[in-house]
Amino acid sequence: MHILFLTDNFPPEVNAPASRTFEHCREWVKAGHRVTVITGVPNFPKGKVFSGYSNRLWQRETMDGIEVVRVWTYVTANEGFARRILDYLSFMASAMLAAPWIRGVDVIVGTSPQFFTACAAYVVSIVKRRPWVFELRDLWPETIKAVGAMKESAAIRALERLEMYLYRKSDAIVSVTNSFKRVLISRGIDGDKIHVVTNGVDLSQFTPRTKDQQLLQRHGLEGKFVVGYIGTHGMCQALETVIKAADTLRSEDVSFLLLGDGARKQSLQELAQARGLSNVIFLDSVGKAEVPGYWSILDVSITHLQRSPLFTTVIPSKMFESMGMGIPVLHGVEGESAEIVKKYNVGEAFTPEDSKELCDRIMGVRRDRVRLASYRRNCLESAQHFDRSALAMNMLSVLQSVAGRHSRR
Repeated sequence: MHILFLTDNFPPEVNAPASRTFEHCREWVKAGHRVTVITGVPNFPKGKVFSGYSNRLWQRETMDGIEVVRVWTYVTANEGFARRILDYLSFMASAMLAAPWIRGVDVIVGTSPQFFTACAAYVVSIVKRRPWVFELRDLWPETIKAVGAMKESAAIRALERLEMYLYRKSDAIVSVTNSFKRVLISRGIDGDKIHVVTNGVDLSQFTPRTKDQQLLQRHGLEGKFVVGYIGTHGMCQALETVIKAADTLRSEDVSFLLLGDGARKQSLQELAQARGLSNVIFLDSVGKAEVPGYWSILDVSITHLQRSPLFTTVIPSKMFESMGMGIPVLHGVEGESAEIVKKYNVGEAFTPEDSKELCDRIMGVRRDRVRLASYRRNCLESAQHFDRSALAMNMLSVLQSVAGRHSRR
């Protein structure tokens, strides 16, 4: 089977969509299938083209057996709503122009968060007369409204109509959460076409290891209780809560490490500087191979999103990497993801945007080493339920079913 996958994020970018797509495609190639990915030049989140690449109309490479076609896009940083929309639209157009040159395709996948990529997948499916699958990673444009990037308007209503049209026109939907599936069913989408394949962790990379002593020394963290956040520093994450917690705990022997980039990073650095916080370290994104080393120096990790009804439907993928590394999770997200933390007892939940409660959770696990050790054991055991290779096979079965139904018509 030849799978054509459209995504605007792909390695060497290191965000969650890039990792999920690459790890799934890699497993499909191992299973004997041909996979072609159409994507843009790597530039997320700073809007700067990665070394070794150029923003050309067309370039090809092979990564772990995956055929990668990179097309021109309007490159911009992950900030500023209008510019990001131009980025999304340019990729949609370029992907639609590039796809006809990819021959022998059996099934097409278009992935969100933003659904202009899914628009491209739908158009390509019409041109190629092949089925397409909508991989639903986010309820967009609801997220736009939740973070305040746009308010209720004619433009939002038009995007919502387009969203529903794409759901109906897809041959199948692969949702990353059960909550998304319930929302779509409540909106009248046929539940039989919706399949849940959650996010997970590449257990070949994210495994327990001793603390990286060089990193501890480099950042002055020896002997410290290290609380870490690894991921995007955007509007949705509301990491001001972490900075407030660091301020409260400045007299304690606790250090906060924030690794990543995003639209809110500069303002977070300015906030920490204004408060004179010497217990907060900001680090830029690193390559995927380096990330486990930074996970290793954490005593606990933080996952956090704004307190919004929308985000109760989200499962942040970073929690699975933390579990794979045996790092207990302090989880500031309500809903389905919090239920996973409780079910597998891999850490503790706290109310989103409540810095006092976060402080209480940090000091509680720091003082109770037995409880901390129990969480670590549970993380390692529970991570096996979210093995990316097994989840990739689950999604592959959906693609095979869709392609098989189409070939029998």
